[in-house]
Amino acid sequence: MKALLTAALLLAVTGPALADSCAATADTKKLAGAARTSFLTKCQKDAQAACDTQASDKKLAGAAKTSFTKKCVNDAVGTTAQ
Repeated sequence: MKALLTAALLLAVTGPALADSCAATADTKKLAGAARTSFLTKCQKDAQAACDTQASDKKLAGAAKTSFTKKCVNDAVGTTAQ
């Protein structure tokens, strides 16, 4: 439990830093083609896991969880809501 709380706190602190990092880092590293796709896919999976954890910590369910998670992942990856 303590490890989960520590991880959630770390994600809360680093979450805003991640918001610009996926797309911006791919651009900074000048990734293109398959390398960029692979990087962004991994980043999205990592963001999904982090956002699911945050939603669970906030005890969200149903539409609130879906909405929160979708916005959280989009912010972390650097894309607009679809």
